[in-house]
Amino acid sequence: MSGEDLARVHVIGAEALPEGMTPAVLGFKAYNLARMAALGLNVPPAFVLGTGFCADPGAVTPELWRAPLARLEAMSGLAFGDPRRPLLLSVRSGAPVSMPGMMETLLNIGLNDATVPGLVRLTGHPRLAWDAYRRLIAGYGEVVAGIDARHFEADLEAVRQGGDERELDFASLRALARRHLDTFAREAGRPFPQSAEQQLGEAIAAVFQSWSSGKAQAYRHMHGLADSMGTAVTVQRMVFGNAGGLSGAGVGFTRNPSTGEPKPWVDFLFNAQGEDVVSGRRSAQGHEELSAVAPGVWNELVQATAVLERHFADMQDFEFTVQEGVLFLLQTRNGKRTPLAAARIALDLLAEGLIDKKTARARTKGLDERALTQHVIAAEDGAALAPVAVAASAASGVVCGEIAFDEARVRERKAAHVSVILVRRDAETRDIAALELADGLLTRHGARTSHAAVVARQLGKVCLVGCETMSIDEARGEIDIAGQVLPQGALLTLDGNTGQIYAGAARITAQVPAELLARLGALHGRKHPA
Repeated sequence: MSGEDLARVHVIGAEALPEGMTPAVLGFKAYNLARMAALGLNVPPAFVLGTGFCADPGAVTPELWRAPLARLEAMSGLAFGDPRRPLLLSVRSGAPVSMPGMMETLLNIGLNDATVPGLVRLTGHPRLAWDAYRRLIAGYGEVVAGIDARHFEADLEAVRQGGDERELDFASLRALARRHLDTFAREAGRPFPQSAEQQLGEAIAAVFQSWSSGKAQAYRHMHGLADSMGTAVTVQRMVFGNAGGLSGAGVGFTRNPSTGEPKPWVDFLFNAQGEDVVSGRRSAQGHEELSAVAPGVWNELVQATAVLERHFADMQDFEFTVQEGVLFLLQTRNGKRTPLAAARIALDLLAEGLIDKKTARARTKGLDERALTQHVIAAEDGAALAPVAVAASAASGVVCGEIAFDEARVRERKAAHVSVILVRRDAETRDIAALELADGLLTRHGARTSHAAVVARQLGKVCLVGCETMSIDEARGEIDIAGQVLPQGALLTLDGNTGQIYAGAARITAQVPAELLARLGALHGRKHPA
């Protein structure tokens, strides 16, 4: 390994960051992982391949990553590809700026027919081993081999038969993994790779290549980000939220990203992996179940969020896994937020002494009455409105618009100056071009913290997710929402303040947050800050 290569490969969890290891070199994900580890938070060890490799992923050969991989093996007491004590890895992207869900992640790298029995012996959890294996085959097939995810979803549906996949036993998951192996071979034209080293090499290459994906390019164009930044790739020891019992995966914010309310705002799924929450293909619950079932873990998480806010001096968006009652932090970054939340968070952080007035003024510049005015639904003549359904609110506000199922329809109706609500089965970031144009987003599946919901909130779109009483029939061009059938083009009203959904156009009125504006005025030394 050359001196230049050494400067671009760093092991996290072994030592402090050396001079010159900045977010521009390591990407913010790895940089913040190192900072969390230095704070004493429980972070799985990792190594990072810096952004400099993104322009030439072919330079990342096994010779480059074998030495840092050996250090992960030594730190974990496990061996990559070993049939008795297998080390499993995640491979994650990480640009110098936050790009939620725009690039790829692969989990459970290193599982194959030989290492699955070793994982069973190591953990005592056959269900965990087969669940992780079927996830790897499907994720690898989609990201590396370019197989349409619907093929693997069809396999899953055939096995679960309408039930919750988290309730499948190990025999069902073993059958599912074998289905996936057949699907992979059929669709990719080659068998699923049984070499752990081949898996890792191809996974690293695929994550670097995802920097050039259509959705990543669209996001950079929307936000004026340079293509030359590149992404880093972090290779990290796996921890398992799908280990049963007190295990699960979650994503959260240290404060409410819609309102700025100063308490953690968390989505969590027991017996799940992180991609279940952020992918937008599964619905998740708030933190109430976690705090009720595992209060010790919840209290530890709340304390960790306080540590993050004190250190980073801003509201954080974080990811975590709980494995058999042990909390692991996997990511933190400054959280995307609405203008209303931005104002309240900055003012509250100032009052708490975490930032100074200069910083608070910079963070609230431009947040005037117009930017902070909220829209709410007003009842007609005092009569109560009857919603047709309720979903989880990922972004506040109210919007009324025509139902549209795809980008082409959104573009057509926006060209006619019509308000449009994008209605989708899943909350996925591949819909970013349509989401940028649409006025709101409604999905059947997804969590408030899924990547697409985070992006919607950042774009200022009203967003409701996880409306399980809604079904979508794109072939017939209609939705069925709690028994009411509405065609594409029909009007819906989404209330992001309450999560309620109304058929037709509801009357909308504006509310001015007078107290918040007064606090801003005092900060900026004027009655109405501009």
